[in-house]
Amino acid sequence: MDFDYFTQLFFGGLTRGSIYALIALGYTMVYGIIQLINFAHGEIYMIGAFTGLIVSSVLTMMGMPTLGVIFMAAMAAVIYSSAYGYTMEKIAYKPLRNAPRLSALISAIGMSLFLQNYVLLAQTSDFLPFPSLIPDFEFWEPYAHVITSPELVILITTFVVMVLLTVLIKFTKIGKAMRATSQDQVMAALLGINVDRIISITFVVGSATAAIGGILIASHIGQINFYMGFIAGIKAFVAAVLGGIGSIPGAVLGSFILGWTESFFTGYISSDYEDVFAFIILVVILIFRPSGLLGKSETQKV
Repeated sequence: MDFDYFTQLFFGGLTRGSIYALIALGYTMVYGIIQLINFAHGEIYMIGAFTGLIVSSVLTMMGMPTLGVIFMAAMAAVIYSSAYGYTMEKIAYKPLRNAPRLSALISAIGMSLFLQNYVLLAQTSDFLPFPSLIPDFEFWEPYAHVITSPELVILITTFVVMVLLTVLIKFTKIGKAMRATSQDQVMAALLGINVDRIISITFVVGSATAAIGGILIASHIGQINFYMGFIAGIKAFVAAVLGGIGSIPGAVLGSFILGWTESFFTGYISSDYEDVFAFIILVVILIFRPSGLLGKSETQKV
């Protein structure tokens, strides 16, 4: 077996899994709080990428240094996508807070289709070139044949985001309020927690992580289009379920497993069945572990 080829596939899968993780974290946070699958989350990822493209193009034409372009494009994408996440929760989900879950699910699918077509009309149906915002680091050149500088940045960013979210949820006042809201919204409200505010913050944080993923993957791949969020969103949802939806470590673990599965199967078998391999591993794991790898089994309340 070619060890270099195996290593390339390993780190390629790790990079792919990191992107899935940045999106899956938003899925799992929202589900953990209000038990809603936000199928429009992939479109937030797509909007973050388009925002980064627009801002980076304008700043580059103005002659801003590359480092400044990267920072400003990322900040603009995070702020703009977070605003979309906040607005989406207020318009599409809050009015259905006490409605049957199917109503909220239909609303999420409708919001996904609306955002896709909104960007299609506002931009174009064609693929647009995205500039490479992450430079090649000189100190990393000896290892670039295994993992490139952009891939290294993606891995580090995912790790930092996961750590920051873990700290936020476990060691901050907002995080404690999130956990209380997740366990029992009525009791949390009786204890003085502003449940609506906590849910909005959850959407904002999840949207911010998706925007970061959008910027990173667009810069790495070099092109974007209005449909890019759909497949990425479905894959991230699969990763969240695989790891145990509602669990932040589970979302990251499931994303890495999904990324490695796609990378190794396409590298050693065929790239024509990439999506098939991803869903096969999901089915196999859920047969033996229905709650996901790190998920907790729950007793259905009657």
